[in-house]
Amino acid sequence: MHRVEIEVGRDILKRNKEEATRNLDLLRENNVKAFDILGSIGSGKTSIIEKVVPILQGKGYKIGAIAGDVVGEDDFLRMKALHIPVINLNTGTECHLDAHIVGHALTELPLNKLDLLFIENVGNMVCPTDFELGTDARIVVVSVTEGDDVVNKHPMIFRVSDIGIINKIDLAEAVGASVTRMRSDMKRIARELNRFK
Repeated sequence: MHRVEIEVGRDILKRNKEEATRNLDLLRENNVKAFDILGSIGSGKTSIIEKVVPILQGKGYKIGAIAGDVVGEDDFLRMKALHIPVINLNTGTECHLDAHIVGHALTELPLNKLDLLFIENVGNMVCPTDFELGTDARIVVVSVTEGDDVVNKHPMIFRVSDIGIINKIDLAEAVGASVTRMRSDMKRIARELNRFK
């Protein structure tokens, strides 16, 4: 077997971590709590934001959002309809947001007028795990429609997250999924998760 050594000019993950730290510092300077929302396409990330924002607004919180997708503005338009400041980020060929692109988006938001920021990451269960954005917490959303083995198949996304949400549980019986198994897998794989729904 032939072996080739390739010298990498810079550590991409280290650079991302540095930019994530700058993002978090900026958010904290403006007293904004930020949440990176992870999960696959169709898990219900946007729907959760749509449900939670009006409740939080009713409690007096000022909320902003960043909608991350490979292309398009479908989720962006849904969030814009909530009458909150929102930035659309299209990554093109990338399957995740990174701290650099989020840093640019933060400069376009009225951070001094916000309390909370929801960042909906690109729909993917693998790519976003290595790229912190500079948030206070990472929330991973899975739905029963993805199959009750989805947690077991994607352990890393749960290990890097702070909160786990099991969504669409009303459909569990129809799709033959066990919410009990999904919750058990979450607890086994990522004991540090704060909550299970």
